[in-house]
Amino acid sequence: MQLQHKDNISPVLPNGIKNYLIDIDGTITEDVPNEQPERMATCEPFPDALETINKWYDEGHQICFFTSRTEEHREVTTQWLNKHGFRFHSILFGKPRGGNYHWIDNHLVKATRFNGKFTELIEKEAVIQVFND
Repeated sequence: MQLQHKDNISPVLPNGIKNYLIDIDGTITEDVPNEQPERMATCEPFPDALETINKWYDEGHQICFFTSRTEEHREVTTQWLNKHGFRFHSILFGKPRGGNYHWIDNHLVKATRFNGKFTELIEKEAVIQVFND
């Protein structure tokens, strides 16, 4: 599926299509720190991650890897993803390390914490932070 761009306007996701931002290290493969880049080319993907992400891609969802790896790791990262058959649209490098992410947007944002296995996503009620009226 190709997103439609008009001039300099961002594309609009069709109804039902999600834009997945997916971490790499510790989420789709073992946790490889930037201080050990030699491991980036040899680590193995988690099989359930490969299967699930490619299924989402085939369903037309947008796949963007969002990683703490730096721009200097672009080549080894792209080669690794391609070697293992991950299908994706883009990669964002330089995500700050640590887990205290807070996304503020004028659109509904959903977040899923990775707990060791890719499975079907389910609906679940949770407490969230919102702006005070």
